Amino acid sequence: MHKPVLYQEIIHALQPRNGGRYVDGTLGAGGHARGILEACAPDGHLLGLDVDAKALAIARETLAPYEGRIHLAQASHVTLSQQLQKVNWDSIDGIVLDLGASSMQFDNPERGFSFMQDGPLDMRFGINAKLTAEEVVNRYDEKELAEIIFKYGEDRDSRKIAKAIVQNRPLSTTRELAAVIEKASPRRGDRLNPATQTFQALRIFVNDELAAVEQTLPQAVASLKPGGRCAVISFHSLEDRIVKEYFREQSKDLVNPPYEKIYAQERPAVVKLINKKPITPTDEENQENPRARSAKLRIVEKL
Repeated sequence: MHKPVLYQEIIHALQPRNGGRYVDGTLGAGGHARGILEACAPDGHLLGLDVDAKALAIARETLAPYEGRIHLAQASHVTLSQQLQKVNWDSIDGIVLDLGASSMQFDNPERGFSFMQDGPLDMRFGINAKLTAEEVVNRYDEKELAEIIFKYGEDRDSRKIAKAIVQNRPLSTTRELAAVIEKASPRRGDRLNPATQTFQALRIFVNDELAAVEQTLPQAVASLKPGGRCAVISFHSLEDRIVKEYFREQSKDLVNPPYEKIYAQERPAVVKLINKKPITPTDEENQENPRARSAKLRIVEKL
């Protein structure tokens, strides 16, 4: 199994210490969490959140040696404030968010995230979520599909792909969808597989990922103690833009709030940027874990 993306950089960024309280808001198989727990031994604690029950079960096994110092919950990082209340933590020393789907989810054909293997068109992070990719593909009209593919996949062939999807419905498996996309938008040169951006767009839409990031970041920053750090790994330009702009806004003194922001008040900077430019994986990590190639890590520290 690959090490989590930017593993060493995350541990270095959070600077876990004995007695600290940390949150992994996207627990996955527990790789980042294990590193944090090792670094904050013997008395540091970690709260791990994930909407995926299977991931949580695997993480529970991975983190079994740290029983007594871990608190796991099947929950989205969007509910961070509530989850902190449940474990009676009024503040934390650090939080990591590794956004998007995990390698474990991509590798399981039954989850429908990958066009490389055949499986149902699902793409839900948590199986209790209502909307599936199959419903979007088969029920949304051509204009709506084109807008989703263009907005979240940034694919210039979005209209062409949407038209082909509608003409070939119903579609029920990942390979069926991929074949339609590949025919409508053939690969040109060394371009990514034509299905890449549409599958990404559907996954982001089904899980409402951008809204989740926007809702979580203020909770994460508010929960940090002075000196506490928030580290966010994103894999998509739209996600990274949200993180970048929020961190930049919170790192500036707000002296004269723009008049259109009715509720804005003057305030000093809330955080400081630890890295003005995102940290990206090394060539070695990209070779070991292809998923890492688009990763960007941004870190802030609470003032």
